Amino acid sequence: MKSKDLPGSSFYEVIKAMGLVFGDIGTSPIYTLSVIFVLTPPTILNVIGILSLVFWTLIILVAVQYTFLAMSLSSKGEGGTIVLKEILHSSLKSGRAMIFVTFLGYVGVSLLMGDGVITPAISILSAVEGLELIPGIGIISQNTVVLITIAISVLLFSVQSRGTDKVASSFGPIMVVWFSALFITGLISVLHNPSIGVAINPYYGINFLTHHGFSGVIILSEVILCATGGEALYADMGHLGRKPIQKAWYFVFFALVMNYFGQGAFVLLKGEQRDEQINILFSMVKDQSEFLYIPFLILTLLATIIASQAMISAVFSLVYQGIRTHVFPLAKVKYTSSHIKSQIYIGAVNFGLMIAVILIILVFRSSKNLAAAYGFAVTATMTSSTFFMIWIFKRKKDWLKYLIAVFVFLVNLLFLLSVFTKIPHGGYWSIVIALIPFATIFLWTFGNKAIYKSFRSLPIDIYLESFNQLYEKGQILPGNAMFFTKSLDMIPPYMIHSTLRGGIIYEQNLLVSIITMDKPYGVQKLFVPEITDGLSGLEIQVGYMERMDVPKILKETNMDPKVMFYGVDDIYAKRPLLKLFSFIKRITPNFVQFLQLPYQKLHGVITRIEI
Repeated sequence: MKSKDLPGSSFYEVIKAMGLVFGDIGTSPIYTLSVIFVLTPPTILNVIGILSLVFWTLIILVAVQYTFLAMSLSSKGEGGTIVLKEILHSSLKSGRAMIFVTFLGYVGVSLLMGDGVITPAISILSAVEGLELIPGIGIISQNTVVLITIAISVLLFSVQSRGTDKVASSFGPIMVVWFSALFITGLISVLHNPSIGVAINPYYGINFLTHHGFSGVIILSEVILCATGGEALYADMGHLGRKPIQKAWYFVFFALVMNYFGQGAFVLLKGEQRDEQINILFSMVKDQSEFLYIPFLILTLLATIIASQAMISAVFSLVYQGIRTHVFPLAKVKYTSSHIKSQIYIGAVNFGLMIAVILIILVFRSSKNLAAAYGFAVTATMTSSTFFMIWIFKRKKDWLKYLIAVFVFLVNLLFLLSVFTKIPHGGYWSIVIALIPFATIFLWTFGNKAIYKSFRSLPIDIYLESFNQLYEKGQILPGNAMFFTKSLDMIPPYMIHSTLRGGIIYEQNLLVSIITMDKPYGVQKLFVPEITDGLSGLEIQVGYMERMDVPKILKETNMDPKVMFYGVDDIYAKRPLLKLFSFIKRITPNFVQFLQLPYQKLHGVITRIEI
C-alpha cells in the first residue's frame, strides 16, 4: 500500500512535499516585494496595506482555493486542471457545454505550459542578481548576470534526460532549510518592529486599494506573484496525497508570511536609506549577517533550481497527458525512474523549453522586468479552475462550497482584471508562449477529426464473412500475428488490405485495441478468446498517466506474436492547415515508436488517406 493511502501521513512524506510541491511559491519572496516597492513609495500605510494584501491573497487563493476547495475534488486521488475538466465533463450532457469546458481546459493547460517557461527564468535570474551584494565582489554588469543565468538554465535542462530521481530525495530537506531560513530571517526583522503584525487585518488591504485607484490595480497585479505556484498543491496531489501537502502547507504558510512581514519591517526601518534597485530580501539578510549572506545566496540558488525543476517536470507530465488523450502529437518518452511514475523525459519538449527560457532571459534581462510578464498565466489558470469548481459544486448541490467558490472566483476575477495591465509591458509574452501549445492542440485535434471522417473502417461482422471464407480454405501462415486497431468492432483499412486482399492470414490472429481511460492510473485487460476461428481480441484500457508497457501486458496474457502489424497513414491534404498537420504527423514518431515495441517483429502497412 502506498503512503498516500495510509491514514495520516508520515514525516517523510511531508518533507517530500516541501521539495516537490512548494518550490515555486516558496521562491516568490525573492522578488515579490522588491518589484512592488519599485512602483510605490514605502510609507507606513503603503507597507501595511501591501502586506495585508499579500497575507489575504495567500489565504484566499492558496489555502481556501486549493487546500480546501480543490483538494475535495479528485479522480482516483489525482488533481489538476485536466482532472477538473474530466470530472465536469463526465457529468455534462449538453454538447455545447462539453465543448466549452474542453476549450477552457485546453486554455488552462496552455497557460500552465507558458508558466513553465517564465518560472525558471524569473526564479534563477532573481537568485543570480543577489551576487552583486556579496561583500568585496564589486559591481557585476547585467550582461554577466544574464550569462550566468543562461549557463545555469542550460545545465539544468541538460541533466533532465538522466532523470531527477537520484537527486529528488534531497529536494525536500533543502526546501525545509530554505523555509526555515525564510522564517528566521523574517522573524528577526519583525522583532525590530512587532507592530507590523496589524497587517493581518484585511481593512488595511482594502483601504490601500480604495485610496490608490488605478495605481492600486497595478500594485494588485504584482501582489499575485506571492501566490504563483499555488496550483501545484492540487496538481501534485496524486503523487504525494492530500494530507502530506496540507500539513506541509501550514509550515510553508507561516514561513512565507513571516518573511514577507519581515521584509516589510526592514523597508520601514531603512526608509529612504534603502536603494530601491537592490533586492529587499537579500538586503535584509546581509544587514542581519554578512557572514551568513553567501550561504544564504547558495541556498537561494538551490531553491530556485528546485522550483524550476518542479515546473519542468510538470510540463513533461502535461504533455504526456496530452499525448495519451490525443491532443498532442506523439513524442518519444523516456521513463527516468523505475518506481516513480511521474518521472519522465520528453526530449523535444525539453529542448523547446530550454530555447524559450533562454529567449525570455535575453528579452527581459532582469527579474524586475520579467515580473511585468509574470502572473498573467497563473491568474488566468486559477480563475478557470475556480470556474470549474463552481460548476462542479453546483451540480453536486454542495451549496456551502459553491458559495465559497463563487467568492474565490470573484477575487480571482479582480486579480485577472489587474494583470491585464501587464499585457502592454511584456505580459503579452505569456499569451504568445501559451499560443504555441494551444495552436498545437487545435491543429492536432482538427487534423485527427479529418482523418477519422476519411478513415474507411469496416464493421467486424462484414469483415468476418470474407475472413472466414479465406481461413476455411486453409491457405494460412504458421504462427501468431497481432494487428493494432482502434476498437475491436471496427477493422482498419490496413488490415483489410493485408488479410483480405493480400491473403496474409496466420493460424492465430489477434486484434489489439488500446483505449485511454478518463482516470489517470490503472490498467484493465479484456480478452475475447474466440471472435471466430483463428481470430481473437484484446482490449487494453490504460489510465492517461499510466506507463503503457504493451510487451509486458502481452506476456501477462501469455501471448507471443510472431509478427505485429500496424497502419502507417500516407496523408494527402488539400487545405493549408491540414497540410501543416500532415507535415507534423510525418515528422513525429508513430504510436509504435511511442509504445516501444520490439522492432524486429513489426511490419507497417501504408494506407493512403485524403483529407
